[in-house]
Amino acid sequence: MPRPQMLKLPELLAELDMSRPAFYRMRARGKAPKVLKLPNGQIRIRRSDLDAWLAQCEQQPTT
Repeated sequence: MPRPQMLKLPELLAELDMSRPAFYRMRARGKAPKVLKLPNGQIRIRRSDLDAWLAQCEQQPTT
C-alpha cells in the first residue's frame, strides 16, 4: 500500500509516536517539519517534508 503524499496531523502524530501538545511545542520553537495550513484551519504535512525533516534529525556517529 503506497504511503500518502499528504499527512493529516493525527497521522503524523501516530507515525512519530508524539502527542499533539508536544508537536505544537516543537512547532512553536521552530523545530517541527514544515506544515501547510489549509483555509479551514486544518494542518497537512507533505511526506517529502517529513522525510527531509527526519533526515535532518539523524545524528552522525561520533568517533
